[in-house]
Order: sequence, then C-alpha cells, then structure tokens
Amino acid sequence: KGRLIAIVNVIDQNRVLIDGPTTGVPRQQYPVNHLHLTKYRVKFPYTAKTKVVRKALEAYNLKEKFSSTRWQERAASKAKRCNLTDFDRFKLRLARSERNRIVSTQFKKLKKEVVNNGMLFGKPVKGTQPLPKRRNPVPKKEGKKKRVRKTKKAAAPAKK
Repeated sequence: KGRLIAIVNVIDQNRVLIDGPTTGVPRQQYPVNHLHLTKYRVKFPYTAKTKVVRKALEAYNLKEKFSSTRWQERAASKAKRCNLTDFDRFKLRLARSERNRIVSTQFKKLKKEVVNNGMLFGKPVKGTQPLPKRRNPVPKKEGKKKRVRKTKKAAAPAKK
C-alpha cells in the first residue's frame, strides 16, 4: 500500500505481474482492482527482468516526479493524521476551535458593517449608495396556463 511499482506484464483482464525494485516490492501477481494507476509511463521491454526495470525507473526519476504531486502530499498528510496520539488530537481540536473563534469574530464584524450600511438586504440606509441595478433583470414568471381537456363526443343514438 502506498508504494510505487511498475506493471511488467498483463496476465489476464483481472491480474497483472508487478515489480517494484526501487520501493522493495518483489515481483508478483497482483489484482488490477487493487492498483491505482498514475499518469507516469516508464518504457522498458515487455516482461523485463527486475534489473532492467530498476534502471528504467531510476533513469525516469519516478520518485522525484511523484513526490511533487498532490497525490503524494495527500498520502503524507493522511499518514500523519493516522499517526496522531490522543494528546495530538486534543491539541488539534483546541487549535481548530481557536481558529473558528477568530474567523467567526471577523465575519461578525464584517456582517455588522454591511447591515449598518443597509447593503445586506438591498435596502440602503439614508445617505448611503443603493445597490446597482441588475444588468439583465430576471423575467417575472407568468401564471400557469390551464390545460383544457377535450371531452369525448357522445355517440349518436342508434336509428330504428
């Protein structure tokens, strides 16, 4: 899990032969639906030996390229979160609550200023500028038209 490997051969539609010489993964069969493909494609011969795969991966600088992606950053942060202790989680909770307190006080200040100007609901206070008119006014919806049902004509009475 979380290691870079190369697909060396496709066995069938469900299994592939993988090799990860740079990350310590031995050559083995692996189910396709357990893999996550990246955008990187390293060229080496079909069913190449581990030595050839290692050279190709090192020449391509796969580890350096992958380490600069968002995928790697997310994986690192996820691993960091998983390794938090109880005390670390407690400190994190306190830090979040402190951050939320700061954000909410600033938001309340800005909202109070806007309400005092009267710009929040579009009703400016005397002496302030009104909101600009809409460029494209929204057309008013007309009432629903009633559907007229057609009635079946009564059959003419039978002649005697």
